[in-house]
Amino acid sequence: RGINKPQKVMAEIVILLAIKKIGIALAKGAADQASVQLAKFGAQLLELQGSMGRVARELRVMHDVLCEMDIRNRSNQVYEGWLEEVRKVAHVMEDMVDEYLYLVGREHDIGCCFFLKKGFKKPRSLLCLNQIALRVKELEKDLSHLSETKNRWVPMINNGDSSNLSYIVKRSQELANISRLIDEEDLVGVDKNREKLEQWLGGDDQKCSVIALLGMGGLGKTALAANVYKREREKFQCYAWVSISQTYSREDVLRNMIKELFKDNASALCSTLSMDIMSLEETLKKYLEQRKYLIILDDVWDLEAFHDLSRMLTHNDKGSRVILTTREASIAALASQGHSLTLKALPEDKAWDLFCKKAFPRDTNHECPTELKPSSKEIVSKCKGLPLAVVSVGSLLSAREKTVEEWRRINDQLSWEIINNSSLDHIRNVLHLSFIYLPTYLKSCFLYCSLFPEDYLFKRKQLVRLFIAEGFIEERGESTLEEVAEGYLKELVDRNMLQLVERNSFGRVKKFRMHDLVRELAVDLCKKNCFGASYEDQCGGSLQMDGRRLVLQLKKDIEQPLSNVHQLRTVITLGDSKSSCTLLPLLCTTSRYMTVLQLSGLPMEKIPDAIGDLFNLRHLGLRHSKVKMLPQSVEKLSNLLTLDLHGSDIRDLPSGIVKLKKLRHLFSDKIIAPGCREFQSWSGVCIPKGLENLKKLQTLQALEIQDESARHLGELRQLRSLRLLNVKGIYCRRIGESLIQMRYLSNLYVNASDEDEVLSLNVCLPSLQKLSLRGRLAEGALDESPLFQAVEGQNLYSLVLYWSQLRGDPLPSLSRFSNLTELRFTRAYNGEQLAFLTGWFPKLKVLELRDLASLSRLEIQQGAMASLEELYLVNLSSMTEVPAGIEFLTSIKYLVFLEISRDFLTSLRQCSTIQGILISRAKYSLRD
Repeated sequence: RGINKPQKVMAEIVILLAIKKIGIALAKGAADQASVQLAKFGAQLLELQGSMGRVARELRVMHDVLCEMDIRNRSNQVYEGWLEEVRKVAHVMEDMVDEYLYLVGREHDIGCCFFLKKGFKKPRSLLCLNQIALRVKELEKDLSHLSETKNRWVPMINNGDSSNLSYIVKRSQELANISRLIDEEDLVGVDKNREKLEQWLGGDDQKCSVIALLGMGGLGKTALAANVYKREREKFQCYAWVSISQTYSREDVLRNMIKELFKDNASALCSTLSMDIMSLEETLKKYLEQRKYLIILDDVWDLEAFHDLSRMLTHNDKGSRVILTTREASIAALASQGHSLTLKALPEDKAWDLFCKKAFPRDTNHECPTELKPSSKEIVSKCKGLPLAVVSVGSLLSAREKTVEEWRRINDQLSWEIINNSSLDHIRNVLHLSFIYLPTYLKSCFLYCSLFPEDYLFKRKQLVRLFIAEGFIEERGESTLEEVAEGYLKELVDRNMLQLVERNSFGRVKKFRMHDLVRELAVDLCKKNCFGASYEDQCGGSLQMDGRRLVLQLKKDIEQPLSNVHQLRTVITLGDSKSSCTLLPLLCTTSRYMTVLQLSGLPMEKIPDAIGDLFNLRHLGLRHSKVKMLPQSVEKLSNLLTLDLHGSDIRDLPSGIVKLKKLRHLFSDKIIAPGCREFQSWSGVCIPKGLENLKKLQTLQALEIQDESARHLGELRQLRSLRLLNVKGIYCRRIGESLIQMRYLSNLYVNASDEDEVLSLNVCLPSLQKLSLRGRLAEGALDESPLFQAVEGQNLYSLVLYWSQLRGDPLPSLSRFSNLTELRFTRAYNGEQLAFLTGWFPKLKVLELRDLASLSRLEIQQGAMASLEELYLVNLSSMTEVPAGIEFLTSIKYLVFLEISRDFLTSLRQCSTIQGILISRAKYSLRD
């Protein structure tokens, strides 16, 4: 069955990565370096580079053809086999390019000679160069042979009915047709959405409005639309349901629409049979502009499809309506304002009701037997509220024996059943279709996410750095790779391939996860295509590694040795681990082409000198390890982009760190005071002489500022995020001059060396979005310093002040920052009163007031902080009453009172506003 052999959709990803790697090898910088290092072997070098160029061109054409191949070829077994061979060649070519880059980069270190057994010398580089050249020549021949093979055999398969859609597409369309016929009693948990849809359809607005139903495959968009369509269509003069799908034909869609609209007028319908597409459009447009119509466009995948049809859907001021269902947020954005409905997974109770209906259809009240409830609950939980999965698995179980053993067996192997059981292939088809239609540049990013555990919470910035290190990100215009990678992630969220969990206070995607069933399919693709694996997926025995990437959850030692370690390019460990630290030395000596090495939470204390031999390394993560120092050999990691030492015990960096001229992100900060209540809560590192060499740094967290680094800080003009510690007042002028040079700086944290040092940063930073200052501010600084002036174009979203020792009310000055979404004060204000006046901070979502010992009165006027969602009042020892006007915070979601006095608690309990409105969203703790 088509879905059970999915490697066909992967070849273009592997090819693209190989092409990128060849491009790096042939780029001017690498070519110049090769010419210098291997000057004696000019003819051989030119021949090798020529071969690599020809292979790249062949692969490029193959890639472009594969991306343009019609979906109809996706279930062709011969075609799949051919693609598998192409993938193997691309992988070997990547290995050869790695060999070449290693040779070019390491020639000056390894020397030019070695001794053969017969006792005579031969240049080592020439031997390696010849071996690589011969292998690339063989690969060139292999590609040529594969092209001939495809031309000879694959077309024979296509001589059949080439108009047939692939198995996946056909079955998905069949499922959509079935969804239209679902009985109303089988729809669970849709009442609110149905009510809203009916309200939009029947509104008084006479303008033609577009309504969008958005959600991942299997959420029931088609079923809901069909249910409302059947109930409401008679209120319109004409109506039609049209399935679009990704493989839609514009002419077919027009004819199907006309067939439904003209079904009661045979002569008119007959007259359209001979019409060309332009005449069909004109006929349809004239017909609709005279009538109040309802059109359902089901399963819309791209903007072009909607725009093709929207020319006929005239705005005739008769109250016409168009409903479109889609998995793409960009399509849903076409809806009329306020008319987009995002479907969510079923809540646990509704999913349980639906499961019982399907699993026990003949039982009274669809009651689940008591002995089957534990397994049934687990099965429903694994479906993660996806109606399609709940219905499918429930229907599968309805035909099975109602025994504890059978139910437990299905529960234990549910993942296998979803991937392999033909009875559940419609789940696979619906979800897999979303993957097939991803652009190639997103496929590798999506599969990468599946290597992490179930329910893993991804952080945007962390994943962006990994994508770049892996080589998944293509340059686009003048955007940085990080900006392009963030765009990729946003696309995956908008396409419902990743689920948004949290946005930051100013609306950017912050955290997300992958739906379990989508992940199961992606994991299967990864395994079958040697993309990567995770240790949790292994079932005992040795860890068989056929892929390039490995994600490990090491809660104990790996009992069996890793196999095929030499071909690994990525190793990531997750979580705190008590396992032994034999992994890193093994990788350093066996996997010299490692690209990503993220060993988080391992209790290792020493990094082997051999780390410097990992020439290809682009990402080195030692987050929360016990490592105390880096070896000097890290200076050889000339391709390193990210060095993540956050939470480690490293306080001094080797002098050679400044040789890493490609370094973009350096994390070296560590929390030394849990809760950050102490003035000195963070530690950082001192960077040796030569900081100005790190011109590509975008992130520097955290730098212990010294006279040398203060002088050269302004050379780092690409910085986006900067954390400075141990800042003395005498450095402030020089730091300010440096900050002015950083036109992209968006996140700044400055920590004074002690509580009495005054932070005087008199600079205007228009690009700044987040500002945190820990230290004393001069009186009047909020009014006089350019840093706090709300100039045109300024987008300061987050302001955090610690130990500022302000005596005057800071709010009138700060209220000028109308875009603020987060405001936090900790020991920042010594006054007794704060008042938030009407209209102030209209976008503020988070307010925290902490450790303000003198604050006794807090007033909130109606219309102040109209968007506030979170309010934290912590250790306000002088405050004895609930803030006046707190009832005006109608948008509040979290209300937290911590370390409060007993008088405040008494006031809290007597406050009818809190008791009546906010008690379900409030929590508190006593200080004593």
